[in-house]
Amino acid sequence: MKTNTTNFIVTIVLAIILSLFLPWWSIMTAALASALFVPLKRAAVFFVPFLAILLFWAVYSFILSSGNDYTLAKRIAVLLPLGGNPFILMLATGIVGGLAAGIAAIFGKQLSLALKKS
Repeated sequence: MKTNTTNFIVTIVLAIILSLFLPWWSIMTAALASALFVPLKRAAVFFVPFLAILLFWAVYSFILSSGNDYTLAKRIAVLLPLGGNPFILMLATGIVGGLAAGIAAIFGKQLSLALKKS
């Protein structure tokens, strides 16, 4: 349980730092690095970074959208089949980021196993 919490925190901190300098895919780099250096077991390899980035992107998109009264988020939610609800759009944004981070974390775990065998 301690490694799950450590990996969760490391993933969020790395994602915040890297997102200041790199594009959206920096979350995948953060998840890969955290899975490489903080080992997790079984399904936690996917779900811990998934939840970390889901939380990070959902909160970050909420903070950015609340500054302009959700104007752009409402317009994009109308274009997508979300019924014009900007909060569902924020959740969908978090899920997409979480999926990217989870897959990158699985790759990081596989890379750590391959390096350990060598």
